[in-house]
Amino acid sequence: MTERNFIPEKLSSIQEKGQCTWKSPSNIALVKYWGKSDPQLPKNPSISFTLDACHTITTLSFKQKEVKDDVFSFDIFFEGKKKEDFKPKITSFFERIEIYMPFLKAYYFEIHSENSFPHSSGIASSASGLSAIALCLMSMEKLMNPSMESSYFNQKASFLARLGSGSAARSIEGELVVWGTHAEVAGSSNLYGVTLEQAVHPVFKKYQDTILLVDKGEKVVSSTVGHQLMHKHPFAAQRFEQASQNLSAMLAVLKEGDLDRFIEIVESEALTLHAMMMTSMPYFILMKPNTMEIIQKIWDFRASSKLHVCFTLDAGANVHVLYPEKEKEAVLEFIENELVDFCQKKHYICDSAGNGAVCLKKEALSSTKLEK
Repeated sequence: MTERNFIPEKLSSIQEKGQCTWKSPSNIALVKYWGKSDPQLPKNPSISFTLDACHTITTLSFKQKEVKDDVFSFDIFFEGKKKEDFKPKITSFFERIEIYMPFLKAYYFEIHSENSFPHSSGIASSASGLSAIALCLMSMEKLMNPSMESSYFNQKASFLARLGSGSAARSIEGELVVWGTHAEVAGSSNLYGVTLEQAVHPVFKKYQDTILLVDKGEKVVSSTVGHQLMHKHPFAAQRFEQASQNLSAMLAVLKEGDLDRFIEIVESEALTLHAMMMTSMPYFILMKPNTMEIIQKIWDFRASSKLHVCFTLDAGANVHVLYPEKEKEAVLEFIENELVDFCQKKHYICDSAGNGAVCLKKEALSSTKLEK
């Protein structure tokens, strides 16, 4: 597949108006992506668990313009309130994808979104939010081209989502998704995420992720800026090679069910991500003192309990506590007794690996069939 494959050649009908609704999840990377080139192409492959409870539900209503113009026309509402400050990011997204969705300027869109998690919770909503919009737009295109195959639909949805937010490429399917070209993953691509098709050990089914909300504030350095700092990072080349090797090792772990090795890779990847931030120029630290307290508590508990609990981190202070479903009761008791005091207002979210995005509604309210 190349970018040209996602430019529609011909549509079988024109939709005058309609509506689509998608529920799209967030995801948590096990092998991290940090560093990119234009347009939103990863410098190294990554693999993630698709989450289940943490999702965005987006409804996109569209109506053909009565008077043609050369602008993107839309309004966006978040949890019932009009959000003018969200418009620049969506406009930028539309500009990037217009070549692949050439009908965008012919419509007025009304976008309504809501998260299953608090917007200020410190969980990045760009992956779930941008993938949900991309999926709605793909449903709109499929209404105009009903013969579209589901595999192409998912690939293009991931491709479009990536152009809004890199990690959003991993939020279309599940439970495990690889984004970035890797020799050992059939069909892998820098252009879109692919579901891991190899056999996965049962211990990784419905893997648990309890998200400890250490800091709900805005990050001092955005992920976009952090990625840019990798361009001249003294350890960038070594990091990209390390990530590729760790993905190879993770593929074997997922097949064999080696939880001890899983823990080693996942925690090393999390700490390496933050080490790259601390050694860039300018350097920065996104972890907070309570992040470190939680990590040490997890290490101590794992040593004493012999349970397979570990942590990972995104580009922020919050801690994702990962563990197999069969150890859920004991780990949740540990979290309640020893970790919640390190969370802001004692807030945390229980989640698990899920199966990807779900279409909740798709309807064409009026259409015109085109001649062949």
